Amino acid sequence: MDSPANVKTFEIKNTKLFINNNYIDSISGRKFETINPATAKPLSQIAEGDKADIDVAVAAARKAFDDGSKWSKTSGSRRGKYLWKISELISKNADELAYLETIDCGKPISETKNIEVPVTADIFAYYAGAASKIEGETIPVNGNYFNYTLREPLGVIGLIIPWNFPLITAARKIAAALSAGNTVVVKPSEFTPLSTLKLAELVAESGLPEGVFNVVTGYGKTAGAALVDHPDIDGIAFTGSTSTGQEIMRNASLTMKRLSLELGGKSPNIIFADTDIDTTVKMAAAAIFYNKGEVCTAGSRLLIEETIHDEFIEKLAARAAKMVPGDPLNPETKLGPLTSDIQLNKVMQYVASGKSEGAKLLAGGNRIGNDGYFFQPTVFSQVEQKMKIATEEIFGPVLSTMRFKDFDDAVLKANQTYYGLAAGIWTRDIKKAHTLAKKIKAGTVWINTYNMYDAAMPYGGYKMSGFTRECGMEAIYEFYTQVKSVWVDLN
Repeated sequence: MDSPANVKTFEIKNTKLFINNNYIDSISGRKFETINPATAKPLSQIAEGDKADIDVAVAAARKAFDDGSKWSKTSGSRRGKYLWKISELISKNADELAYLETIDCGKPISETKNIEVPVTADIFAYYAGAASKIEGETIPVNGNYFNYTLREPLGVIGLIIPWNFPLITAARKIAAALSAGNTVVVKPSEFTPLSTLKLAELVAESGLPEGVFNVVTGYGKTAGAALVDHPDIDGIAFTGSTSTGQEIMRNASLTMKRLSLELGGKSPNIIFADTDIDTTVKMAAAAIFYNKGEVCTAGSRLLIEETIHDEFIEKLAARAAKMVPGDPLNPETKLGPLTSDIQLNKVMQYVASGKSEGAKLLAGGNRIGNDGYFFQPTVFSQVEQKMKIATEEIFGPVLSTMRFKDFDDAVLKANQTYYGLAAGIWTRDIKKAHTLAKKIKAGTVWINTYNMYDAAMPYGGYKMSGFTRECGMEAIYEFYTQVKSVWVDLN
């Protein structure tokens, strides 16, 4: 698949580990391939780090942290200047970052360039400002004592990045961690390492002290597990599947690490009869098909009030049928390929499961071609709660639609899930919307919109969707800092 003539291409330059502000080979010398999901062909050979390389990276991060003059004990305003510089460099290198994200993940170039790179720059800019606003408190206590708290950085933090939004998710973790004075070792997904390795180059260009930011590419079972097990890592921030999050919790308990886990979702998108149907059909499609459904908060369970159900799903299925995946480097493409062959096969298995369990396939359901990992936008109706496609996270462009009778039925079905990451509500009745928002067990609820984010907005889940929050000052106060209480005797 050749790149369109109007899209600027870039050479893949950064394929090695990044430790102490230098790109270096892995100790073993092994490499692995990163694949272009639009062609199923290799893009580059990436250094395969493992436990030995994690040891080196953690030692570098620990040295930089313990030498407080480099980072952890410098002023927030000084740290903020570095983060602001990184934000500027991200914007300056937007075309290259967008290109790398597109060829590595399959995201349409219009989205990586116009949404993901600007959002990434904004996250660093937000935490540049936050660095000087991390505050303790004075607390009135019994007796003639002066009591105050200090907010101190957690320490050396391992950041494990997913493959669906590698650049944005890395930014959320990296910027918050650095803003608070921590040092980091980043383990990007083996499926999508390119944008993180480019970001490392920009971090070095910003002048950030050596050892503060390190990247070890490799596999989860080797490099990722070594990061979780390492006794000199103080915390792990992970985004990924619930099953992997559970494994991390078990292993991290041995060294009592603090954890931040953003895990799976099976988010309800609730459509009341008083909504504008045509507008909501468009938004409901975007809620599930944006980024090919490879979104933790994807509106994958569409709950429709029964009086408009048939009209709504007919229009939705027709819209889905018109959505044709294409070359993600084409600026006109709205839907790219799934990120890997593993994910493609998983989606196909779920579609087969939906059919076998009795759901009605209204649109899509098939792979497109043999080159690349393209899959049709898929809509099921007559889905029952017991079906796998209604209960398990598919992480692909597959929508399960269900009916509800009234408000109470909507609440019941919305919460009938082990997950609690997000939800959507569509209605003209604002009282109904706010009442329902309080009853839904989810970390984010959108009313008459979907998939809106901001660097200042705390983001995370309830139940099996994880705990703590990313973004906003909540990330800094809940995870990236720890509290010290100081007592002074005034007697």
